[in-house]
Amino acid sequence: MARLTMREAISQALWEEMERDPKVFILGEEVGVWGGTYAVTKGFYDHFGAERVRDTPISEAAIIGAGIGAALTGLRPVAELMTINFAFSAMDHIVNESAKLHYMFGGQMVLPLVIRTVGGGGRQLGATHSQTPDAIFAHFPGLVVVAPGTPADAKGLLKAAIRSNDPVMFIEHATLYQTRGEVPEGDFIVPIGKSTVQRPGKDVTIVTYSKMLELSLKAADQLAKEGVEAEIVDLRTLRPLDMAPVIESFKKTNRAVIVEEGWKSYGVGSEITARIYEEAFDYVDAPVKRVAQKEVPLPYNRTLEQSAIPNVEDIIQAVKEVL
Repeated sequence: MARLTMREAISQALWEEMERDPKVFILGEEVGVWGGTYAVTKGFYDHFGAERVRDTPISEAAIIGAGIGAALTGLRPVAELMTINFAFSAMDHIVNESAKLHYMFGGQMVLPLVIRTVGGGGRQLGATHSQTPDAIFAHFPGLVVVAPGTPADAKGLLKAAIRSNDPVMFIEHATLYQTRGEVPEGDFIVPIGKSTVQRPGKDVTIVTYSKMLELSLKAADQLAKEGVEAEIVDLRTLRPLDMAPVIESFKKTNRAVIVEEGWKSYGVGSEITARIYEEAFDYVDAPVKRVAQKEVPLPYNRTLEQSAIPNVEDIIQAVKEVL
């Protein structure tokens, strides 16, 4: 099993799927000659050619619109949006077309479109380039939303997304590309819509995903030195949402902390908390705590930006409060 960065794992998944299926192609801004904003598609243009690695105009609506058309006519496009913040320029295509066409036409058509995009803060890109609006896209039935937190899951979930007949929003965190982890070689698939326990424990359940998984694992290691064993459930997919491992863990620990990078109001944590109260109320020994970003547009100044994003100490403090 090789140790790869998140970037390498995503690139490997794309390369393998394009070699496997000639219907898979990539389109987006600077994905070809330049090799992608985050170098994920570096070398693809030279190997697969301009027909399958297509540089596009600077128009998110054009990228997603073209991807929808290609998917409806039998291809499997992987459309790259440079940042999830730019997805707002293509919202009509994403939520009114890709998410709904299969249902509105009674299943007569499939729409195997993958939208790869980058979310999250921490890189001093300013308020309009650093958002984590994952919950917005997870709100819409018909749109699958995936957000991996490890290189292995990034590879396995992306391969599953490309093979899916549903439109998939595949959200990669901007600060995870250099994260390393063991990644199985070959045709490794992780099923979409399956949460997983990333760290066993008995005292408190931490529910998280994407970048916040990394921070939650660090917090759990520190808590273990104080005798607190936290169990960490990684959602991996926000829609469809797999609550079974969350509920199973909560029934064991009776306490939960939900950690997300997005804003607390109307967020992923709100949904998880409500589901816990609905499905496991009799097991509640303490109010569920939520850790999330400060409710401000993310500042550009590095110190202010870091103070607004959840950190390890925030998670530790929340765990201690529920204990």
